[in-house]
Amino acid sequence: MRGSLLINRRGVQRFRQLAIGAAGSVKIKLLLCCCIVFMMLALAGRASDFMRWTKHDVIADQLSVPGCVLDKIIQKGYAIVVNTWKRYDLLKQSISHYSSCAGLDSIHIVWSEPNPPSESLVEHLNHILQSKSKGARRAELKFDINKEDSLNNRFKEIKDLKTDAVFSIDDDVIFPCSSVEFAFSVWQSAPDNMVGFVPRSHWIDQLEGKKDYYVYGGWWSVWWTGTYSMVLSKAAFFHKKYLSLYSNEMPASIREYTTKNRNCEDIAMSFLVANATGAPPIWVKGKIFEIGSTGISSLGGHSERRTTCVNRFVAEYGRMPLVYTSVKTVDSRRAWFW
Repeated sequence: MRGSLLINRRGVQRFRQLAIGAAGSVKIKLLLCCCIVFMMLALAGRASDFMRWTKHDVIADQLSVPGCVLDKIIQKGYAIVVNTWKRYDLLKQSISHYSSCAGLDSIHIVWSEPNPPSESLVEHLNHILQSKSKGARRAELKFDINKEDSLNNRFKEIKDLKTDAVFSIDDDVIFPCSSVEFAFSVWQSAPDNMVGFVPRSHWIDQLEGKKDYYVYGGWWSVWWTGTYSMVLSKAAFFHKKYLSLYSNEMPASIREYTTKNRNCEDIAMSFLVANATGAPPIWVKGKIFEIGSTGISSLGGHSERRTTCVNRFVAEYGRMPLVYTSVKTVDSRRAWFW
């Protein structure tokens, strides 16, 4: 009798252990299923961002800026200044994309080729712009024709600009309109600063044995140190007043140097703004789509030439005006981790 009771008790205990283990296993499986479902929903909600850059799902009234009402900002908008050179397919892609951006007021194409743009190109781009412009506003398209082929042309003063904000862009890079609008809202909160998507840095080269010898730092130096001191004008907002300062107030020797060496006009603009404000630029995190194949930065010795530019400009200003910062602005509505 006692043996049968002992067996029954052991059986009950064994059953309880199995039941507890099964319940724990079910809980774990349910938790895993919930995690998988959550991840699938999150990926589905963001699939369009990963798959393509042409979706513009942010409307004007979704954005906000501290102390500002967005429709007032959008009414004023911004001008896009596109730097291009004999890459008509890329130019068409660029104009077609940015024509849909909500805050766009006008597009200015910096034209430095020996021959003027063809009538067919002008008509094609105007048709794209008018067909894709949003709302009641119809953005304007203008070609800024230059007689001289110089990288300084992208910063020539534009007399008839209706907006304070200028978005300087190369023809071979594309940013989603949602990113552009967010960067514009950041610039609106600090209109004297450069606000851009492509950060770069500089540092003192201790190996040279000179306390005032600087080295140009590319993206990897920004990634490694977490600091930067420039945002490149290939994708940056700045106030239109800096176009006048660049053309009329900045030392002419800097413009001559950039023309002769066909490099560093973007560094020159960073020096100009930093010298005028004493403040660092602002880096906006955003997706960048490279639609071109080659450029100046792909040539050998590019970093060395940029280092030479930095030290040349320091000598021209008599000091280093660039200011370090580690601030990065992120649109928290579109980022998992921020």
